[in-house]
Parts: sequence; structure tokens; C-alpha cells
Amino acid sequence: MRVSWDQAFAWRLRRQFVEPRAPVSVVDIAARLCGVQAQVASSAELAAALRTTTPESGAVARALADGELIKTWAMRGTLHAMTPDIAGACLPLLAAARTWEKPSWQRTFGATPDQVAALADLVGPLLEAEVLTREELVDRIVADPAFAGHEAELRSGWGALLKPLAWQGLLCHGPARGAKVTFTSPATLPGWRPVTDVDAAARTAITAYLGAYGPATPEAFDAWLSRGAHRKTRVRGWFAELGEALTEVDVDGRRAYLLSEHADELAATEPADTVQLLGAFDQYVLGPGTGDQELLPAQHRSAVSRTAGWIAPIVLVAGRIAGTWELADDDKVAVAMFDGAAVPRAGLAGAVTHLAEATGRARLSVRPA
Repeated sequence: MRVSWDQAFAWRLRRQFVEPRAPVSVVDIAARLCGVQAQVASSAELAAALRTTTPESGAVARALADGELIKTWAMRGTLHAMTPDIAGACLPLLAAARTWEKPSWQRTFGATPDQVAALADLVGPLLEAEVLTREELVDRIVADPAFAGHEAELRSGWGALLKPLAWQGLLCHGPARGAKVTFTSPATLPGWRPVTDVDAAARTAITAYLGAYGPATPEAFDAWLSRGAHRKTRVRGWFAELGEALTEVDVDGRRAYLLSEHADELAATEPADTVQLLGAFDQYVLGPGTGDQELLPAQHRSAVSRTAGWIAPIVLVAGRIAGTWELADDDKVAVAMFDGAAVPRAGLAGAVTHLAEATGRARLSVRPA
């Protein structure tokens, strides 16, 4: 099966509720996208608001408060708001990579695998019994002399020593207590059913991933999931085990995989000559990754993937990243197109109108950066 990248991008836009937008809930969006990155809460809210025809302020926060979504450290060690079933499949795969057992991780974060195991044994029962703020949890942990030397790392907002516990299904974010983060056990949340068999978890996660970001390679899947922490042969084996459920696709010379149930739909997809604005840390770029040069030309990667892990808001033209944008204080959208290209004003007008609605602003206008 051969298709063009123009077709593939148009198909992804439709599958990810970008074009056309759909009358769907934030839970539907998080399920389709395999979670929305929630390291910055406002970015998660905007990602959802831009994909629905009926955006509502604070919709992601309400879904988290109601237990419809779980906020936890997941793909690539970043915070995501996820449905319980997708989290229950992806987290065991992250745990299976055992990144905390690698010498480089131990040197960086100062904890051995035995210490991480002891931390898990301590924290798991604590969070099953009560919801604790970060300060309360760390105070309980460092009361044990065995963990006193890890206090600074445990209090860090990056949560490096807590991430292995999240991947093992022992810890996730709980309801906010004012401005303070809290932690709880996923086992206390409705709908939490972790997939204990790693191969079964891989089938669920790969199927979900390809349903939004296909056609894709095994390497792209693992880069999205774990920054390539799994052995390549293992990941390829998971794809092979899906057998006829997958179809191999030649996308302008790149061999990739798609769910077989979507093959006819992709083949019939026409290229989309559209313009969209998506926010910072959007899954449209995080799914395939900023290293995908068909999506984002290598010479412009630094404009999108910035220092300290910041992923800029993006302008899409025909499904490709063609520029970035920023929202100024004067209700102007400052658009910076790559290579000095003209701002596509005709298609941009509708995108700006929807951005205004999604951000609760009466009106926005475009200002070239």
C-alpha cells in the first residue's frame, strides 16, 4: 500500500480532531490522543479546547477531579492527563524498560535499584491510605533514615525519584489542594485496571498509538513512549505479534505501519489544504516527535523544540509545521512563518477565530512576528 505524506497528514488531522473539529468531550480527546501532555496545565486545556466544537474552560481539570482522567508521569517521563485504560497499558510498558536500573540514571539521580524498590514499598501503602501533598509525602519518606540523603531530589518538582513509582502504578497526582500538588494511589481511582501482562499492554498501547499517529514505525512508537529505552528487537516483536491487525504502508518511501481497519480510509483520504493553530506541547507534534523531518524540517526544529524542553505553539499548513505563534497581551496572535513565507491569511482567519473561542477571548487578530 502506497500513500503520500500529504494524505497521511490529512488523515492524522482528522483522527486527532484537528480538522475537522468534532463535538467530543475532553475524555474522548484524551482517549484518541493517548493522553494530553499536562506538564503545563493550560496547554492541556488548550489542546482539548482547540479540538472540540464546544470548548469549555477548565474541562480537563474537571475530568481529573471527577476521576475520568488520571494525571501522572507517563510517556517520556512527562506529566499527562490520560484515560485510566490507556494509562493502565502505557505505564506497565514504561516500567518494563527499567530505566532506573541503568547506570546513567543511578549516577544522575543518586538512587540504586534496591533503593527505588524500598521507596516503592514505603510509598505504595502510604498513598493507598491517604492523599498527601508533596511536602507531606516527602516528610513521611525522609523520616526513615534510609531516605534522608534523597530529600532534595524528592522535593524537586521534576519528580525524578517518584517517576519509577508512577510507572509501576503506585503513585499519581491527586486532587489539587489549593496551589499544592497532591499524590494518591491509582488503585483508589475509578476505572483503574493496570494490564499486568507486558505483551498485552503493548498490544493495547500500539493499537491506540497507531489510531492517532499512524502510519508509524516501531522506532517512532518507542521514542514517543520511552525515548527509545526498550530494545529495538523487543519493540519490533510487539509489532510483529499484531500480525494481520497491522498493514505495512509505503509513505513516500518510508515503510511504516497502520491499523488494517484504517487502511481503506487512509487510501481514500485527500490532502488537506488547511491552516490550523495548535498550542504548546501539542500531541500532534509530540506523537511523531520533533525529529520527524517530514513533519518538521530539521533546520526549523530549534524554533519548535526550545530550551528546557519547551515545545512552542505551532502553525500547520496542509498538516505540516510551517511556523510558530505566540499570543500577545494586546489580543494579537504573533505569527512567525518559516523561511520568510507569507502568512496564509485566508486559512488563518478561521483558525484565529477558533483560538479566540478556545481561549475565552472576544476577538483575536494576526500580527506577523
